[in-house]
Amino acid sequence: MESEKKLSRRHFLKYLGTGAASLAAAYSGLNAFSTKANAASEVNAYDQLPETFNPTLHTAADADQLLLANGFTYQVIAAYGDSINKAGDTLGFNSSYTSFFSYPGSSSEGLLWVDHESAQYAWMLDRSKAVAWEQQKQLLYEQGGSILHVKKDTFGQWKLVSDSTIARRVSGLSPIELTGPVRGAKAVDGATLVQGTLANRGGGKTLWNTQLTGENRFESTCRDAGLSLAHYGWMVEVDPFDKANKPVKHTALGRFHHGSSAMTIRADDRVVVYMGEDSPDGFLYKFVSASKWTEADGKANSNLLSEGSLYAADLIQGRWIELSIDNVRKQLKSLTYQVPEKMFKSKETLLGQFQTLSDVLASASEAAWIVGATPCDRPAELTVHPTNQSVFIACTQNESRGNLHGHIIRLKEGLGDTFAFETFIAGGRQSGFSCPGSVTFDNVGNLWVASDISPERLNTGAWSEFKNNGLYLIHPKGAAEKTKQYASAPIEAALGGLSFTDNQATVFVAVNHPGASGAGTATPSSQWQHRFGKKDPRSAVVVITRSIL
Repeated sequence: MESEKKLSRRHFLKYLGTGAASLAAAYSGLNAFSTKANAASEVNAYDQLPETFNPTLHTAADADQLLLANGFTYQVIAAYGDSINKAGDTLGFNSSYTSFFSYPGSSSEGLLWVDHESAQYAWMLDRSKAVAWEQQKQLLYEQGGSILHVKKDTFGQWKLVSDSTIARRVSGLSPIELTGPVRGAKAVDGATLVQGTLANRGGGKTLWNTQLTGENRFESTCRDAGLSLAHYGWMVEVDPFDKANKPVKHTALGRFHHGSSAMTIRADDRVVVYMGEDSPDGFLYKFVSASKWTEADGKANSNLLSEGSLYAADLIQGRWIELSIDNVRKQLKSLTYQVPEKMFKSKETLLGQFQTLSDVLASASEAAWIVGATPCDRPAELTVHPTNQSVFIACTQNESRGNLHGHIIRLKEGLGDTFAFETFIAGGRQSGFSCPGSVTFDNVGNLWVASDISPERLNTGAWSEFKNNGLYLIHPKGAAEKTKQYASAPIEAALGGLSFTDNQATVFVAVNHPGASGAGTATPSSQWQHRFGKKDPRSAVVVITRSIL
């Protein structure tokens, strides 16, 4: 107990704990599918957070600044265009997600994976002209991911190692191997090696300490750069520490608009990867490896992601439906089956399209529609509870179904292919936030949520009272009065991809697309100063720590 008290005084998490009542809820309210635990021994383990977001300016909630709750401060690690290594590579556009990897045995040095989901330039606004090759290269280079080398300086502040030899880019220009059932198949035009990764929205760590990054809305870039659509929309694995270990796209995990991923392990030692489809009417997916995870195999466990079963969630019946070729064709051959109108295809067309398992994996979303999975309202990101293994999914919103503010759902595995499912908290006035986009747990079970109201909706209509996008701590019981805001983003920006250092003393976060409506043009809608005196809005990665008193 004494060691826990010292940690609460020394570390950032002293401001993340919410006292005895909240800690009790952290192991009960968020743990609703299991029995309650006694948290009486945790009474003094963590100090209380400030009760409310308390900015110094009355206009803070819609100010063109990154504003934090009292007691916190931030520094920019890197912004779009900054040099990240000795070779002169630069940070990509629209940073949307981060993931921290500490150096073995070190609490002061590590690598930071950063996703880049899109690029935007003035020349992209005129679609009547063909995109020149030099512009195509720029468009592809700005997407994908960056591996940053970060280290504490002599004052204990995290800084970018700008002359690093291990920091690097993995972009839309990098060669990437395909693994799994679709490798070399007709569904990917026979390809075994493809050009690059792009439109990277989110991801998750593997059990063997590598990075999974998901390709999201890839269509426009493929059109502009003349790339095959079939080569994108996959889950990519990158080893941040090993340049020689080339990135791969795991086709067994399915092709769709990937939001993020969360990996865990079953009681039988098979690896499970949960994934969300970041689209209106998107689905929830689960991959289960065919073989078992062995800790001693280390990074060779990556091969587990090449063979297994992919499932989609039927929330109505509380069951996982395998996306197998047999299940798809059986449904299509049923005399009573009617193809959903949203697919805009006939049974005959679909029977011709789905001939093999590779066809199913390459069109996973259509396969999910066919077998009867339940469409959700943009299930963008998900995370697994650190103790009870229930899965929390942020469904951002879906205006076409009247879900303006989104919600967070919770799923707990049952026997066989069954699961329990419920709504944990709904966005809107009752919860104090709108459009949950990024979700993550800290080590003691607090759920952190970043909102993702689209730039054109911010501060207008039904979203006006929520002001700029923010960062929130959702009380474990989901009670509205216990939802607290801890940050407010600059104009039109979103905060995403919270990642903690191992000891939770520091958190990294991406400031994504500030001034989105005018980014890359001469008339930006934001002048957020990512550097002192710099008023052109740029996405950036920041590090948040406690203020030095």
